[in-house]
Amino acid sequence: MHHERLDHWQHKHVFGQDRKRPGEIRTLIVVGLTLAMMVWEILAGIVYGSMALLADGLHMGSHAVALGIAAFAYAYARKNAGNARFSFGTGKVNALGGFTGAILLAVFALYMVIESVGRFIQPVPISFDGAIFVAIIGLVVNGVSAWILGDAGHDHGHSHGHNHGHHHHHHDHNRRAAYLHVLADALTSVLAIVALLAGKYAGWNWMDPMMGIIGAILVTRWSWQLLRDTSKILLDEQHQDMEDAVKEAVEDDDAKVSDLHVWAIGPNIHAAIVSVVSHQPESPAVYKERIQAHCQSLVHVTVEPLRCD
Repeated sequence: MHHERLDHWQHKHVFGQDRKRPGEIRTLIVVGLTLAMMVWEILAGIVYGSMALLADGLHMGSHAVALGIAAFAYAYARKNAGNARFSFGTGKVNALGGFTGAILLAVFALYMVIESVGRFIQPVPISFDGAIFVAIIGLVVNGVSAWILGDAGHDHGHSHGHNHGHHHHHHDHNRRAAYLHVLADALTSVLAIVALLAGKYAGWNWMDPMMGIIGAILVTRWSWQLLRDTSKILLDEQHQDMEDAVKEAVEDDDAKVSDLHVWAIGPNIHAAIVSVVSHQPESPAVYKERIQAHCQSLVHVTVEPLRCD
């Protein structure tokens, strides 16, 4: 068979991964904003003697790195979208970026606990007015960053896993990671402001390290959710609701599904391998058409019809 005839039967494995995602430019803008604010907060924390502010700045620094990883993952996925070495395209680079970001969050939470315990033991004198001003500006920057990234992460894992294939924007793990980082930043800014106000007006200097520990607990929780969701994609976890939809599309009185694999290969795009046993099997193209009519997010379907004697 000549190559030009074979081309008709072949297809690319790009699946839209070469398109710029709406999250990408937004993520880059947020990286710039976060880096600028981070430098200011760290310097102000050192000058004013506020460990809360210094911790907030370092928190932002860890997130600037994480957001940078997210931006790199977007660019890498797009650049290699047509690369034949990736058997199902580059969709999982996105989940890998989110997974890496989640690990960074966990490391930072551990750092916050160690730093906070140290401040309980050895308190530091603080210039409250300057520190409060910088912390408020930090919170404003976080608010602007969260607004730029949009509501990419607003479900926070509540509906995650229930309706795969219905919530298109919930599956961009990169953008969700970036959004969670910004929320964690906003949280530590709020905690820093509360701690500094309590120290200034009530003399409760212990509030400063206490807020660090509370922040660390919340950050750990977000990190765990993100690790759980992205690792499911990286480990090719089966999608029960999509398996049911495939069976519904194929099975009748005669045809039965004997083997089925459905897994995510990118944000809201899935692949499936289906074996169908029947006395009078249809052609693979017929089954494939039925399956894709039922599940639009299945972009790569392989069907094996088996005749039952």
